[in-house]
Amino acid sequence: MPDPEKPEPRTAPPRTRSGPRGRDPVVVVGAGLSGLACALHLLGAGREVTVVEREPHPGGRAGRLDLDGFQIDTGPTVLTMPELLDEALGAVGETVADRLDLVPLSPAYRASFADGSSIDVHTEREAMAAEVARVAGPREADGYLRLRDWLTRLYRVEMRSFIDAQFDSPLDLVRPDLLRLAAMGGFGRLAPAVGRHVRDERLRRVFSFQSLYAGVAPERALAAYAVIAYMDTVAGVHFPRGGMRALGEALAGAVVKAGGTVRYGDAVSRLERAGTRVTAVVTEEGDRLACDQVVLTTDLPAAHRLLGHTPRRPVATRYSPSAVVLHLGTDRTWEGLGHHTISFGDAWKRTFTEIIHRGRTMSDPSLLVTQPSRTDPTLAPEGRHLLYVLAPAPNLAAGDIDWDREGPRYRDHLVEVLEQRGLDGLDASVRTEHLVTPADWARQGLAHGTPFSLAHTFAQTGPFRPRNTVPGTSNAVLAGCGTTPGVGLPTVLISGKLAAAKVVRRTGGRR
Repeated sequence: MPDPEKPEPRTAPPRTRSGPRGRDPVVVVGAGLSGLACALHLLGAGREVTVVEREPHPGGRAGRLDLDGFQIDTGPTVLTMPELLDEALGAVGETVADRLDLVPLSPAYRASFADGSSIDVHTEREAMAAEVARVAGPREADGYLRLRDWLTRLYRVEMRSFIDAQFDSPLDLVRPDLLRLAAMGGFGRLAPAVGRHVRDERLRRVFSFQSLYAGVAPERALAAYAVIAYMDTVAGVHFPRGGMRALGEALAGAVVKAGGTVRYGDAVSRLERAGTRVTAVVTEEGDRLACDQVVLTTDLPAAHRLLGHTPRRPVATRYSPSAVVLHLGTDRTWEGLGHHTISFGDAWKRTFTEIIHRGRTMSDPSLLVTQPSRTDPTLAPEGRHLLYVLAPAPNLAAGDIDWDREGPRYRDHLVEVLEQRGLDGLDASVRTEHLVTPADWARQGLAHGTPFSLAHTFAQTGPFRPRNTVPGTSNAVLAGCGTTPGVGLPTVLISGKLAAAKVVRRTGGRR
């Protein structure tokens, strides 16, 4: 019997094979997760697909760094909703089990607080209710169960009508589920919505910190973004053996097996146009790839530059906060660390004010510490451990920090904070390290030095987010975190599927 709290099984549309290979050739620019998901859905619909990637490997923002025997993931570290991977692979007759070894994480997170307490965040209903009762009492456990039910209902409404859905105009928002979402309080504010179910401040943080992924403080974020908390705390968190890089490798391998082409180390320099149509993608090496359709998965400003398009929006775009990421290879570990540990500072609300509005680093940092070698020891040399420390930070538009000068100092501050919070001897244990700041993200071509693209304000959500089609072009489609449905690993996979559906619809195939 299906679990009413878990995501409904998602199956890929049938492989339509709308014509022989060679008809309607599509070039996908970027072998990130959105581009690869798009390619798989297009291949399943019978299209000829070539993916062009500037890096020597797949994954896009799910990047990689090999350093002194450590296999480092430089992008996202939290994997939720693996059924979306299954859906993309299913378009060409494969499954996640064919390509990946996914490990369910239990607990999904360990949350530690300034008062010395900690909460293990379980995705199993009864286990988490027992944990809440342990730390906050039976009344809060009852509130947690009500919150969990609300999150599940919210997810079901949003996924079918607002996340996994095409928006061609704001009128598309007017659907029966819009009233259901409003009745559930989805258009209120996130922090009060969570607070109606649980009173303990620690629990409120556990179920609302995810709004930072969307670039908005919990006090200001739409309650609808509690759907991210559902993905984390109800649907479950996984980790692929081999690291997050295994995701790109799995999807790219399936693209090639299904007859697609992936060209690595091949940056795109320009697009050839004939009126409103893109006729070819031209690489920096001078290769000309003729196309009937093109899908651009680059950072949104880069896509617009390639298309020669200047967006016209009544409200200026606003970008999400950025992050400082410190990768550490150590010769020891600490008992209190889980695979994912959220180390909350005492100053919670002030953190968002400092990052988003004042353009300053956190005076009392809240940090995500991931230890992937806890689950897969092969990611580090024998006897070594791998840590990923993420500190939310202002993007380059919000602050004027000289990161090349201040980055090393901030690195020392973060290490000192973690030592004070129980990781004693951390600095002395470091055997190799790599620091990434907003300036480094900018050098990678990411607008305003943030890997999280446009913030999910109301004016940049749903039909108000940049659409996956561009005025003035009749055969170009966008995918990735800058367009619909938004930021996050699950949503970029959906973005790729929605882009493929647009291509198929334009070229006369069933979808």
